[in-house]
Amino acid sequence: MRTGECPIKFGTDGWRAIIADDFTFDNVAVCAQGTAEYVRKSALASRGVVVGYDTRFQADAFARVVAEVLTANDIPVLLCDSAAPTPVIGHAIVAREAAGSIVLTASHNPAAYCGFKVRTSYGGAAPPETLVEIEANAQAAWTKEVPRRGLEDARSSGLIEMIDPRPAYLAHLGTLVDLDGLRNAGLKVVIDPMHGAGAGYLSELLSGGTNEVMEIRGEVNPAFPGMHNPEPIQRNLEVTVDAVRGLGADVALCSDGDADRVGVIDHEGRFVTQLETYALLAYYRLEVCGARGALVKSVTTTTMINKLGDLYGVPVHETGVGFKFLGPKMMETDALIAGEESGGFAFREHLPERDGVLSGLYVFDLMARKRVSLPELIKEIHSKVGPHYYDRIDITMTEAERDRIAGLLPSLAPAEIAGLAVERCDRDDGLRFVLEDGQWALIRLSGTEPLMRIYTEVHEEEGVPLVLDAVREMTGA
Repeated sequence: MRTGECPIKFGTDGWRAIIADDFTFDNVAVCAQGTAEYVRKSALASRGVVVGYDTRFQADAFARVVAEVLTANDIPVLLCDSAAPTPVIGHAIVAREAAGSIVLTASHNPAAYCGFKVRTSYGGAAPPETLVEIEANAQAAWTKEVPRRGLEDARSSGLIEMIDPRPAYLAHLGTLVDLDGLRNAGLKVVIDPMHGAGAGYLSELLSGGTNEVMEIRGEVNPAFPGMHNPEPIQRNLEVTVDAVRGLGADVALCSDGDADRVGVIDHEGRFVTQLETYALLAYYRLEVCGARGALVKSVTTTTMINKLGDLYGVPVHETGVGFKFLGPKMMETDALIAGEESGGFAFREHLPERDGVLSGLYVFDLMARKRVSLPELIKEIHSKVGPHYYDRIDITMTEAERDRIAGLLPSLAPAEIAGLAVERCDRDDGLRFVLEDGQWALIRLSGTEPLMRIYTEVHEEEGVPLVLDAVREMTGA
């Protein structure tokens, strides 16, 4: 019988913990039981739950434990037969009219982590109130015996169906873009799935015509060698830059561990920031495709979205960080696109869920249709909304240091930062300093790792490190 405090606590997007420390088969079973109790109340429970996993160490074994617990609760399971991206699993929910999904993935976290993501019947992240209920159920189950049903018994009873969600997902993407046109764009592209579950997707979608496609880091390697973590940001993409220069590529499209985020590198080997990528995708939908609809953004992403909203006459809505907020707001407003600073973007005709594969396709389609480079496209956007420059720093810390900073944040109220006047502060999610002329800086403690992130977006490139350093100094980190 388990004793002590239950370690299962849901953060920004599910529960994540270090493998063999808190993330154990026993604790995963407890979390699955908490989810089963939530699902059993759903009218769709008899339709089953999709269970998937990424390329993390033992993720497939953790997924089998989840299947054993769900079927012991008489909930049918649609179990993925191989690693798959989170958005592919999300599409399978909708295609199969299932009650939801559980994905064993830690997304962009370092290799030592695994995680437990819950998706609902609409294929998107569970809203905060659902996660609160599942967490409470799991904590109540902590002191009880969790039932498990052997997989062979579950199969013979018809409670487990093995599925391959890939074909239906790829067919769906073919309804959203002209794949034949994209395959014959005559562009050179590097694909980097970072040893994650996105391997093979973009390569298959863009190959077979006049493009030259090179995929790197496509083999499964749960150690994620050569990178701090499988997050498609500049510090992790040195080999990708080398591949771009070696191939003479027009673009590199990268995805994180479960392929729900995208990272972009231009033909010069420069990392296109996540904020620039959101502006590019919004510009693509509004200007190139001529679509209209609300734009949804998290507090940590670009004010270029607000200016594009004004320019094209569409509303902009802001939420806290995470698709547990962005997804519901997207559905509420029938938004055209939703995005966050992490490089996760969702689209109205698809799912209220981040999708790094579809985001990459749309960036590629923008380039193919405009026939200009990414730097030129960014200049085109800046000509409409003004220049915007961004960066962030991540600071790993102990729990004690994290607690110290959490206690400090309510008292921080500077009059200026790096010579820029602070017009106001808000604490909707982290601590954001709204600076003069729409510039900003933000301090946020991660909901999935013991670290602090500091972000800024300003109008002068040389001002970025000055603001970041000034904010870091005021925290004493």
